[in-house]
Amino acid sequence: MMEPEIKIDVQHLNFYYGEARALSDINMAIPANRITALIGPSGCGKSTFLRCLNRMNETIPGTRAEGRVLLDGEDIFDPAVDVVSVRRRVGMVFQKSNPFPKSVFENVAYGLRINGVSDRVFLADRVEESLVNAALWEEVKDRLHESALGLSGGQQQRLCIARAVAVEPEVILMDEPASALDPIATLKVEELIQRLKERYTIVIVTHNMQQAARVSDLTAFFYLGQLIEFDVTGQIFTRPGKRQTEDYITGRFG
Repeated sequence: MMEPEIKIDVQHLNFYYGEARALSDINMAIPANRITALIGPSGCGKSTFLRCLNRMNETIPGTRAEGRVLLDGEDIFDPAVDVVSVRRRVGMVFQKSNPFPKSVFENVAYGLRINGVSDRVFLADRVEESLVNAALWEEVKDRLHESALGLSGGQQQRLCIARAVAVEPEVILMDEPASALDPIATLKVEELIQRLKERYTIVIVTHNMQQAARVSDLTAFFYLGQLIEFDVTGQIFTRPGKRQTEDYITGRFG
């Protein structure tokens, strides 16, 4: 089997909130068209790491990053790199679904419109395609012009995924995308994530180890701002190489 190409190559990444170091010398090669799960106890740095991958942390005053994050070989921290283009290529889905108080259609079209797309036929096609890709079209096709806030929680989260894919990113970051959902909605989101990896590279933070085991190809275990272990998911969950990983997975701490 051919080795997948590396989509994101993180090299010696340190990250600081003021004087406090939140990430310490992280090195990780994230393969294209795979699902990489980030696990670890609360406050271990996994969400901070995720937000480094599209420079979202820069919105927080007093933060700084050291090291390199290469997206297709280009360092996204390079001063010459346009942060808007980074965030277009690396989309994000948050823990709490955050639809805009607009119609279902306008939620999905939003990113396209701010990128200058105004052709109505093209917009309609992209909105439909994005909703199909997010496994939501059949449920909302007769409600496109109703408020997105009228959808269920699980539908709202899939709408946010549709909004993320509408601008055709290359990578989708997901920060605990199912933590606020019931089991049935969670299953739908997990099935969707599995399908999306055919077209996108996906990095997902999850507190739910069963979810990491179910959906991901690779798993990274973070602890106290350090990357303890990164390997194929089956290996991490059945034969972890580090004692700390084993202790966390078997519930000795966490």
